[in-house]
Amino acid sequence: MKNITLAVDEEVLAIVRRYSAEQNRSVNGLVREFLADIARREDRARQARTTIRNLSENSTAKRGIGSWRREDLHER
Repeated sequence: MKNITLAVDEEVLAIVRRYSAEQNRSVNGLVREFLADIARREDRARQARTTIRNLSENSTAKRGIGSWRREDLHER
């Protein structure tokens, strides 16, 4: 595990310390969990983009004619 140093506004740190004490957690634990959550979400998003790209590249679907007129699309 790697150590990092953060600069945090004193007022923010005081609020976070109170919150962490109420949650029976450490500030360090909260920050670690927050950063891990960001990493997990970013990894899931990256995987989703890769899946969508692969599905798109391997699709055999046909799109049909691609030149519609506005009047045709908005017939009443």
